[in-house]
Amino acid sequence: MYIDERRFEAARNKIMGADRVRQGIGTLSEKTIHAVLKNYYAPDADMHEIPLEGFVADIFTGTEIIEIQTRAFNAMRKKLAAFLALYPVTVVYPIPNIKWVSWIDEESGAASPKRKSPKKGSPYQAFIELYKIRPFLANENLRFRFALIDMEEYRLLNGWSRDKKRGSERYDRIPVRFAEEVCIERREDYMQFIPFGLKEPFTAKDFAAGAKIPVRLAQTVLLILNDLSLVERIGKQGRGYLYRVREL
Repeated sequence: MYIDERRFEAARNKIMGADRVRQGIGTLSEKTIHAVLKNYYAPDADMHEIPLEGFVADIFTGTEIIEIQTRAFNAMRKKLAAFLALYPVTVVYPIPNIKWVSWIDEESGAASPKRKSPKKGSPYQAFIELYKIRPFLANENLRFRFALIDMEEYRLLNGWSRDKKRGSERYDRIPVRFAEEVCIERREDYMQFIPFGLKEPFTAKDFAAGAKIPVRLAQTVLLILNDLSLVERIGKQGRGYLYRVREL
């Protein structure tokens, strides 16, 4: 999907301006990545934070709703139930593409030098969250934009391990570059997640190898694709299912 780099940079500059820098990272009630993406998808602030049906929509254009969801998807079940009955809803989900991590000492406020994470983001990560709202996925009013973004992540040294990193709290995430956007506008768009050249019948392990993801994640993806009638189970091999792609 086309990324408007100028608009993204304008949104980033607006949020990362003098007032925010002076107050410090993470000091405002709205986290940085949420604020930047809200301004990217709707530069007109009159469309932001609109009360609807007892909830507040991140963006309401008058004809559709856009929700920037940086938290777990189960947190928006009630909101989705109310909104989807009235308007098309697009959920934007940011996924770290390339990530640099800094650790903040809670006592001194000092931040460690940034270190690049060895992990690289994948749109398949969104399926972990999609699983939490499975009953809504077949709704024709529901759409998604998985935003893969290079970002700096700041974490507090307040975890339970000896180095205080395990179980630590994420403080803020600063978007650096909008790398890729994967869009789901209709049910058939989920087909893009089926690896090219996958031979049938296939197992979750075969799918995982083709998609270059862990087998457990592949099982979640296949569960959702089966729910959406895009793949079907046609038997078992050992303890696992055999699948094939359904004809559309």
